[in-house]
Amino acid sequence: MPNTHPVSIVIPVYNEEENLPRLFDEIAQAMRPLNRTWEVVLVDDGSRDKSVLVLRALAAANPEVRYLAFAANRGQSAAFCAGFDAAAHPIVVTLDADLQNDPADIPAMLALFDQGYDMTIGWRKKRQDTWSKRIGSKIGNAVRNRLTRESVRDTGCSLKVMRRDMLVRLPRFKGMHRFLPTLMKMQGATVAEMPVNHRERYKGVSNYNNWERAVAGLRDLFGVRWLQDRHFDYEVREKNR
Repeated sequence: MPNTHPVSIVIPVYNEEENLPRLFDEIAQAMRPLNRTWEVVLVDDGSRDKSVLVLRALAAANPEVRYLAFAANRGQSAAFCAGFDAAAHPIVVTLDADLQNDPADIPAMLALFDQGYDMTIGWRKKRQDTWSKRIGSKIGNAVRNRLTRESVRDTGCSLKVMRRDMLVRLPRFKGMHRFLPTLMKMQGATVAEMPVNHRERYKGVSNYNNWERAVAGLRDLFGVRWLQDRHFDYEVREKNR
């Protein structure tokens, strides 16, 4: 794909009203100097605060902003998938709404992607999280990589660049966003990693805890290993019409 190919930036939102204006401003600062069309697709996952009101205001003031609002909370994977379906462009960038991912990293991620990869993944080399989150993430990555025969440094980093045509064909289930590199590789995707900035949460509180992630992630992990072992593909040599 040429390096001017248009980009859809997909972001799940859950109770992030205070972060959204700054988030869009930082995305705009990163994307406007680039020679490519872009949009931001914000998916509200049943927020209980005023996030939807902020999304409406952002969309009214900025032609690059589109949003969807779920009728009820359905989880981060569902929000990502709704964004993938709604995305208008063939390249999808994902990141979180809490401003811990730095939109300033997006141009370099796109530049790496443009070298011919199907997916580029951010690697939070210097994480700005609590000690317990850092340890939990390190253990989770190690277990996940061992069972799925992976070598990804930081699959939990939401900052990723991917081909939309591959994303919309992925199997969908709760927690699937934690396994995007593995699921993409099952389709033959080439994947590259690069270190990215990681920041303290700007406003609000985390919507997840380590115990919830561990319990749900372990069950998902065995499911993904099953998918790997049962996965097949094929190539058609000839057909008449």
